[in-house]
Amino acid sequence: MKAKRRRHDPEFKARVALEALKGVKTIQQIAKDYDVHPVQVSEWKKTMAEGAAMVFGPGAARTEAEEFERERAKLHAKIGQQAVELDWLAKKSKQLGL
Repeated sequence: MKAKRRRHDPEFKARVALEALKGVKTIQQIAKDYDVHPVQVSEWKKTMAEGAAMVFGPGAARTEAEEFERERAKLHAKIGQQAVELDWLAKKSKQLGL
């Protein structure tokens, strides 16, 4: 029977990759400590090193306030759409005498 594939959460991957980037331990030691394959540790390290520039890039500065405002605008649009639909249904029900 084949072993079930393990899925690691992003926090775990970041922790392992950050430790690999520090260079205090070898890839082999880190892999043994975290019970992952050394090639996987190297891949996460490479991905972390390549993606580090995006952390400080222009799109990364999105704050919670901006996320809140975007969600708020989306919900206001939905409320407006539902109000129009409700008015239309009320008008149709009057026409039909319901």
